[in-house]
Amino acid sequence: MISDERAAPIEQTQQWLERAVIGLNLCPFAKAVHVKQQIRYVVSDAANIDALCDDLVSELEFLAEASAERIDTTLIVLTNVMQDFLDFNDFLDVADNILEELELDGILQVAPFHPQFQFAETEADDITNFTNRSPFPMLHLLREDSVSRAVEAFPDELAISETNIATMRKLGAEGWRKLFE
Repeated sequence: MISDERAAPIEQTQQWLERAVIGLNLCPFAKAVHVKQQIRYVVSDAANIDALCDDLVSELEFLAEASAERIDTTLIVLTNVMQDFLDFNDFLDVADNILEELELDGILQVAPFHPQFQFAETEADDITNFTNRSPFPMLHLLREDSVSRAVEAFPDELAISETNIATMRKLGAEGWRKLFE
């Protein structure tokens, strides 16, 4: 059983996934793993970078060993560390180094989501940043094989980005806010 302090971040993450990521079709590949219940949700209450690295190592090893039919992807929800986007963004290099050290680069990858996510060359309040904005800082662990299969099924990866930009601009900040009322 999940404690209340861990249940709330997972519930908020699932709501974000259902309403924004799937509901707005920001990731055309998310619905299938959600419906098949192949997403593992993990709350990291790490209080420092060392503890976060330990949690990341554990989850990377767990996902690498798990059957893809059972768990295809993992969302690590960070409730204490990496609340500042720039610190979080810098940590992605550490995450990539961990993948290499575990010899899992090319097998797994880490994708970032953050409440303050900001693409390079955009203003902080640019609505297009919201494609990667989540209720909590998150490390999304993906299987390279799953990503490859998804890209084969939807080969025009650039079209996804362009569609997302158009969707977010049409939705606007007010529309985004209403998604979560």
